[in-house]
Amino acid sequence: MPGLEPLLAEYLPILMFLGLATGMAAIAVIASQIVGRQKPDPEKNSAYECGFEPFDDARGKFDVRFYLVAILFIIFDLEVAFLFPWAVSLGGIGIFGFWSMVIFLGVLTVGFIYEWNKGALEWE
Repeated sequence: MPGLEPLLAEYLPILMFLGLATGMAAIAVIASQIVGRQKPDPEKNSAYECGFEPFDDARGKFDVRFYLVAILFIIFDLEVAFLFPWAVSLGGIGIFGFWSMVIFLGVLTVGFIYEWNKGALEWE
C-alpha cells in the first residue's frame, strides 16, 4: 500500500518518546539498585501501620457498604467527567445533546436513589 508509509511515519515521534521514557525508567531502576544500600533488617521488613504494629490480618472482609460507597463515588466522578465537556459544547450539540444528557443524569439519579433506599449511605 503506497499511502501507508506516510501515515506510519507520523507515529515515529510517539515511538521515540515511548522508547526514551522506557529507557530512562529502566536506567533509574537499575541505578537505584546499584547505588542504594540493599541491607534489609527485620525492622525495615516489618509491616507499618501508622506507627503501630498491625492490628489484624490485612485480608479481612469488608462490609459491602464500603464497596457501595466506592461505586457511588465512581458514578459521580464519571458524571462530572461527562458534564464538563457537555457544558462546554452545549451550544453546538443542540437539543438532542441536551436531552441525551438529561436522560444520562436521570439514569444516574435512579442509581443514586436505589443505593439510598438500600441503606448504603447509612452507618451505624
